[in-house]
Amino acid sequence: MEQSFAGKVALITGAASGIGYTVAAHLAERGARVVGVDLNERVHELVAGLPGGGHHGIVKNLTDPAAAGEAIAETVDVVGVPQILVNSAGIALLDPAVDVPADRWQLTLDVNLSGTFYMSQAAGRVMLEAGYGRIINLASQAAVVGLDQHAAYCASKAAVVGLTHVLSLEWARRGVTVNAVSPTVVETPLGKAAWAGEKGEKAKSEIPVGRFAQPEEVAALIAFLAGDEAAMITGSNYLMDGGFTTV
Repeated sequence: MEQSFAGKVALITGAASGIGYTVAAHLAERGARVVGVDLNERVHELVAGLPGGGHHGIVKNLTDPAAAGEAIAETVDVVGVPQILVNSAGIALLDPAVDVPADRWQLTLDVNLSGTFYMSQAAGRVMLEAGYGRIINLASQAAVVGLDQHAAYCASKAAVVGLTHVLSLEWARRGVTVNAVSPTVVETPLGKAAWAGEKGEKAKSEIPVGRFAQPEEVAALIAFLAGDEAAMITGSNYLMDGGFTTV
């Protein structure tokens, strides 16, 4: 029997593209009312076009500490208290460690780590009051292994996993679970472009299953963690890397 999210409100950041949009579509197809948050103004039309009805788009820059609270307040006012939060918004700015400019380092942390924290904190407040919540943070295999030219990215994603552990510990007894999902390269349009040609083929050859992940595979794992059946799972970091980190 396919999992149903009927009656659930799912708030997804980075919902205008890539993994975020795929997750939004996956949950909407299964009955959730989706609130999509993105810096891209197209989030309004993209979320409105998802299966079902009653979806809502919000344009926010999540590097602004006030934006998360505003997004949650708008969600509660327009759609209702969210039962699910998926922190998918993220960036990858690659530089050799000795050359990382201060502004690119800070922006990576602001988007990947601080944005995740502020959204989790704001959503956590209403979820804890309601006594129920599912928070899933997009981390990366880069959280647990070193990758060339990924100093800022690896640091930010490792910190997301650390944050996940703390929030899960603090909120478990109040009905809110917090988990992380850590994929390898995902074949979104951006991922395909970034890993095209010889670079991509070499990377695939280093993954035991011989390929990159599909957005739908990531969405399916997130949906499982967002469901009632995953109530006993919290504080975990799920690697979806085709065995790369076991080599």
